Parts: sequence; structure tokens; C-alpha cells
Amino acid sequence: MENRCEFLPPRAMRFSGIYQDYLRFTLEKQLLSPETWAAFVRVFRGDSDDADRGWRCEYWGKMMRGACLCYRATGDETLFRLLRDTVTDLLAAQRPDGRFSTYSADCQLTGWDLWGRKYVMTGLMHFLEICREDALRGRILSALIRHADAVTDLVGPRKAVITETSDYWGGVNSCSILEPFMALYTLTKEERYLRFAEYILSTGGCRDGNLIEIALENRIPPCEYPETKAYETMSFFEGVLAYYQATGKEKYLRAVMNFFQAVTETDLTVIGCCGCTHELFDRSSLRQTEPSRNIMQETCVSVTWMRLCARLLMLTGDSRYYTCLERTGYNALYGAVNLYGQTQFDRQTKTDLSGLPFDSYSPLTDGRRGMGVGGLKRFSFGGFYGCCACIASAGIALLPLTAVMQAGDGVYVNAMFSGRVSFRAADGRRAGLTAGSGYPGEGWLLLTMDTEEGPAEFTLRLRVPDEFLETEILVNGACLENPHPENGYVCVKRLFASGDTVEVRGKIPLIRETVGSRDAFRYGCVVLARDEAKEPDFDSPAALPETLSWRMLPPEKNEMVRILIDQQPGLPPLLLTDYASCGKRWNREKSRGTVWL
Repeated sequence: MENRCEFLPPRAMRFSGIYQDYLRFTLEKQLLSPETWAAFVRVFRGDSDDADRGWRCEYWGKMMRGACLCYRATGDETLFRLLRDTVTDLLAAQRPDGRFSTYSADCQLTGWDLWGRKYVMTGLMHFLEICREDALRGRILSALIRHADAVTDLVGPRKAVITETSDYWGGVNSCSILEPFMALYTLTKEERYLRFAEYILSTGGCRDGNLIEIALENRIPPCEYPETKAYETMSFFEGVLAYYQATGKEKYLRAVMNFFQAVTETDLTVIGCCGCTHELFDRSSLRQTEPSRNIMQETCVSVTWMRLCARLLMLTGDSRYYTCLERTGYNALYGAVNLYGQTQFDRQTKTDLSGLPFDSYSPLTDGRRGMGVGGLKRFSFGGFYGCCACIASAGIALLPLTAVMQAGDGVYVNAMFSGRVSFRAADGRRAGLTAGSGYPGEGWLLLTMDTEEGPAEFTLRLRVPDEFLETEILVNGACLENPHPENGYVCVKRLFASGDTVEVRGKIPLIRETVGSRDAFRYGCVVLARDEAKEPDFDSPAALPETLSWRMLPPEKNEMVRILIDQQPGLPPLLLTDYASCGKRWNREKSRGTVWL
């Protein structure tokens, strides 16, 4: 099943503003570190995960996926060379039986072994998409086939049962290997990989119940599924969607869409994440207002949710999936960026560790950041890393990669962004657009066309954020009358010439959300919060009238939005700033933040 829209190729995008800031941070603080890549490969040269049945095996592939996506968004050649080097380093660590594994032969197919093998496949498949050398592509594909065959030789009908290959979460972690197997089938058209994927589907993805049938029945929320681990369950459904795309079997799309809708109805919080009990589905939509001193809302969940949104967006061309992706990115993900290099707490040894580039958990009510390193594992040769830090770069890349996307007859413009992109018009000729925007602080976007090979006809599908009020769309300065949205997009189809403009002007409202007796506020997609370090009256309860009076203030450094809301007479105004900027210096005494008032 063909996608409605796709990522633009590497070097087709140049961003400024917030996208560029976070991409550059991710490259400089994480992805351009040869030492980190070397450590991630080194664990494959021994049985590093035997002793604790660990997941060090996931780090390389998980971060490789994000790094390849960041390369697509930046075209950074230094990053590309480093990725090429670490791929060749990994290829040299392949075992004689074809495995890339951190488990011995005696311990394989236990713990997180298949989960780690999944991520090796995922990382290598993503590098294949950007690799420019035929000889290296051939080596990678050969290694992938041997690696995949090492799985199918031991797992399947009349062999090891895949749901029994892990003691954790009903084996759904092992079953999530479905997605890269479908990617390998799509690439090679080898029927044995499709048959293996269908074997996984036949198990339902979980030894305690059939997740696909449960989603099709659509009677219970995700928190009542036989396994409630949000990250691994989402990852499995990514594979179910990949199977639908390869086969067109409609029930699998319906299962994924039902699952997606169920999450949004019962388990998605205001910042776009799930899991107020650690990282488990738990009716988070209702429980998100409860104060908690435990870890909650894992960054791995945020990014995997963004990935599922992006896949559904590409397949359907429906803007609601971008709306969900954007909310998660601007709040849960950007909030997790360790912008100031704060140390992080090791919950096992009760000591502080040098800070990784990303935090692992996102508090909502009177909470602090830096409460733990998600998926922390130490290396026998020194050092440590965590799962959330590895996955975050994929989310950082997804926001710019989905900002503008290629369609067969033109482009989808999903985001209010600043930068320049090039794409193909309907007739195949090159075209481009330059964008300037005041978002998220101001509701305007100006697109200027560049048709370097002469006027070109194409369709510009323009997403206007759902929250905007009094929206105007102008083409060359003239208002577009009676636009008829299609899947949430305003379609402008015409012969564009260089210098033509399309402009969006809208008013961003302050939105009040209420759950139980508590209120939260959004400025468009940006969730607002109180910050103990910014507000001397942080511990004073908010006393807000029904009809709000508020005003914008200029944001301070590393803030997106700063707003003052008038309280009841006699009380000072309430200061709210974007959630992503709050509580970021968590090593200081005053570092609490709260979304729910």
C-alpha cells in the first residue's frame, strides 16, 4: 500500500529556529561522539548481557535509527562519515552463526536477546536508506540476511515459540521484531521473511492474549490489555502496520487504528505521553493530575508514539496524526532535552551520574526532572548509557522530517516552521519553498515559492493548526475564499512561479483543559506550566476566574512562550511558561514544576 506522503531526501532541507537548535544540540552532545559509538559496538564482541539478561544490545541500533533520521534532516557529512565507520565496525562483530548478539549461545533467546536483534536490524536498515556505496550496501544486506536467518532457524513453528523467548511483558518485546522483518521482506521480497512475520502475527504478539484481536474487538482500553507496557506494545503495533502496508490486509490497519484511538481516549496525557505509573498504560488521561513522586511518562514512550503517528500520517495523509506528533514533540520530547548538562539520579545506587543528553521521565504535577536514567546499564569496560537517551534523537528528527513531506502531486506542509526545502512538482521538475514563521509564539507562516526550472504546477497541502482562530490564507496577498479542507489540509493547486507566496495568519488562543478539579493551559500546541525557579509564589494555589484575562510577555532565553494570567483580585498574576523550559535546571534546590493547577 503506497504512502500518501514521504520524507524528503537528505540535503533537501535546511532549517532555522527551534528545529535547527535541537538538531544541532543532538549532534554535538550525542551523535558526533566516536567514543559512544565504539562502546555500543564493543558490547557485541562479548556476551555482555548474559549475567543480567540485559538490553545493552539495543543501544547501537536504537541510536543508529535516530542518527540516520538526523542525517536526513541535516545532511551533515561529518555525521554520515561517523555512521559509516560504526556500521563497518559492527559488521566485523558478526558471529559465525550470523547473529549480532550480546548473548552467548547458551543464553540466547532469553531476556532481551530478540529485542536487541530487532534493533540491530532496525539500525542497519535505516543506514541502508542513506548509504551511497554499492559495495557497502551489499555487505550490509548480506549481514542482515544472515542475522535474520539466525532468528528464523531457531524460532517459529515446531521451534522455539517467540512469545516464550523473554520472561518480560508476555514476550511482546520479542514479537516487536515483526517490524524490521517486514522491512527486510519489502527490500528482498524473500517469502520466508513474510512467512515468519505471519507466524508472529499468529501468536497475537503476546503469550497472555492476542493483542491484534483485542484491538479489533475494541472493547477494552490499553490499560486492560494482557500486557500494559506502553513502549513495547506500541512498537509491536508499528510492525502490524508494516504488515498491512506490505499485504493490504485491511483488518491489520483497522487493528492499528483502533489501538491508536484507544490510546488517545484513555491513556494520552496533556503533554502527549502515556504512563503515569512508570511507563505502563494506566488510564493516564484521568490519572495525570495526581501528584506522584515516582517516575512517569518515559521518553521511550514519547518517541515511539511519535513514530506511530508519523507512520500513520505517511500512510493516510491525515493531519490529525501530525497534530498528535507535534504535541508530543513540543512538550514531552523537548522537555526531556538535558539542555544544561544536569547530572542524573541512579535509582539503584542512589548516586548522581554525569548527565546524558536527554532526561528519561516527564513529571506533570509538583514534580522534578532528573529522577532516573531509563534503561540504565553499565558496561564492563567502564561507562554507562540508557534507553531513553538512545531513542530521543529519532524524535528530534521526526519533527523537521514531517514538517514538509513529498507527495506524488506536490507537498504536504504540516508545520509552521522556518527554513528552506526542495521537492519535486507533479511533473517531476525541481521546486522549492522558503518558510518564515513566528510559531509557536505567533500564528503566522509565510511560504515563498522557488521554481528554478520555470513555472510548475503542483498541489500544496497546507495544514492549519486546529487551535487557530480567525484564520486567513492568502495566495499572493489575496484571501483564499471558502477553502475546503481535505483530511485536515487546505489544498492550493495551481501553476506556481518563483516569488509566489502563500501565507497563513491566525490567532493562537489560550486553551483551558480541565480534568477533575484541576486545570491545565495550552497556548496552541504548547502546554504551559508553573516553574518554582521562575515564580516566588510557586506553592500558592492558583485562584483563577472563569473568564480569563491574560497577556503575552517576551520569552526569555530557551523559552518558547511566556504568559501572565490575572488571578482573583488582590492576588499577583500567575506566570506560565512552556512546559519544555520548566524545571530544566533540576540540580538546583528550586526545580519543581507543575502543569496541573
